[in-house]
Amino acid sequence: MLRAFRDALFIPELRARIIFTLMVLAAYRLCAFIPTPGVDYTKIKEYLGTQAGGALGIINLFSGSNFGHFSIFALGIMPYITASIIMNLLVTVVPALEKLQKEGEEGRRIINRYTRYAGVVLGGVQALFLSTAFLSSNNGQFLLPGWEPNFFFHFIVVVTQVAGIALVLWMAERITEYGVGNGTSMIIFAGIIAGWPLSIAQTAGLVGAGQANLIALILFIAFLVAAFAFMATITQAERRIPVQYARKQVGRRVYGGQATYIPVKVNAAGVIPIVFAAALLQVPLFIAGSFTQSQVAQSIANFFNPTNLSGLVIEVLLIFGFTYIYTAVQFDPRRIAENLRESGGFIPGIRPGDPTVKFLEHIVSRLTLWGALFLAAVAAIPTLVLQATGFNLVAFSGIGLLIVVGVALDTLRQIESQLMLRNYEGFLSKGRIRGRTGSRF
Repeated sequence: MLRAFRDALFIPELRARIIFTLMVLAAYRLCAFIPTPGVDYTKIKEYLGTQAGGALGIINLFSGSNFGHFSIFALGIMPYITASIIMNLLVTVVPALEKLQKEGEEGRRIINRYTRYAGVVLGGVQALFLSTAFLSSNNGQFLLPGWEPNFFFHFIVVVTQVAGIALVLWMAERITEYGVGNGTSMIIFAGIIAGWPLSIAQTAGLVGAGQANLIALILFIAFLVAAFAFMATITQAERRIPVQYARKQVGRRVYGGQATYIPVKVNAAGVIPIVFAAALLQVPLFIAGSFTQSQVAQSIANFFNPTNLSGLVIEVLLIFGFTYIYTAVQFDPRRIAENLRESGGFIPGIRPGDPTVKFLEHIVSRLTLWGALFLAAVAAIPTLVLQATGFNLVAFSGIGLLIVVGVALDTLRQIESQLMLRNYEGFLSKGRIRGRTGSRF
C-alpha cells in the first residue's frame, strides 16, 4: 500500500488531490490555536491536565486537543456525527426522509444538507450549555480578566463555536470533493494523531524521570504494534460467496457463464459503530463534565467514562448495536438476491429467491457477530492494557487506534482504485502517458 501512495505521486491529478488534502488538514490544525474570545485557555489546559482520562479529557481527545485550547474548533466534528446518528434513525421512521433516501444521489444530497443544518444547530446548543455551565462556573475562573459571564459573553462563545463547526464541515466537504478519502473521517483522523506526539513525549519524560516502568513501556509498545497488525488484518478480511452466471445465447454470441463472488467483509461496518458509540457517550460526558463542582454530575461522568468498567460495558453494548444496524443498512440480502436473479446469476447449491435471501442473511449475521466481537475487543482490550501497565494515555485508546487504522486503509484503498483506473487509461494511451510522467502510468 505504501507503494501505491508512492506511485500516486507520479500522477498529476492524484498528486494534486493529496497535496490539497494535506493543506486542508494543516489549516485545520492551525485553527486549533485560534482561541475563543474571552476564554483563558491556559487555565482550561491546567484543569484538563488533572483529569486526562476524565469526561472532558475524552472530549478533548476526539476534538484533536481543540477543547484544551478552547479554540474555534473546541467542539470538533462530533456534533455533526451525533446529528448523523439522529438522521439515520429518523430515515427509518419518517416516510418523507425514507422517500428521499430512495431517490438516489439527489435525495442523499438533500439528507446530507439537513444533517449539516442539524449538526450546526446541535453544536450551537452544546456551545450555549458549555458557556453557561462550564466556562461560567467557579465565578468565571476560565475567563480572561475584564470578561464577565453575561449575555454578551455567552453570545460570543455560541457564535464563535457555530462558525467553527460550519468551517469544519466545509473543510470536510472540500476534502471529500477535491481531496482523497472521506473528509469527516480525515478530520477525526487528524484530530486523533495530533495528540500522539504529546503523549509520547510525556511518557518518555516519565520514564526518564524514573516515574514509569521501562519494561511496562516496552510491553505496551509491543502491544501497540501487534494491535495495529491485527486491526489491519481483520479490517481487510472478507468471506467470498461464489456466484455463477448462466449462459445466454443471442444470435451467434454467447453471453454469461463466468464465475465471480460476492465479497462480505468480517467488519463490514468499519469504524462507524465505534465513532457512533463515542459520539453518543460524549453526550452524558459533555453534560456531566460541564458541572465541575457537582458531585452527582461527576458520578454520572465516571459512570459513562469508557476508561471505567461501567462506561466500557456501555460502550461495548453500543458498538454491538450500531454494528448490526449499520451492517443491515449497508448490506441488503433481498436486494442482492433480486439483482442476481435479474442478471441470471445464482449461488451454487442455493435456489434463487427466498432461499438465496435466507442464505445471505445467515452468512451476514454470523460475520456481523464476529465483527461486533472484534470491535468490542478493540474498544476494551487497549483500555485494560493501559490500566495494567499504569499508563494514562487516552490518545492510544482502542477507539482511536481503530479509527486511525480504518481511515488509513480506506484512504489507501481509494488511492489504489484510482491507480487501477489510471493504469487502464494508460494502457490505451501508453506512449503519451509514459512520455509525460516517465513511469508505467
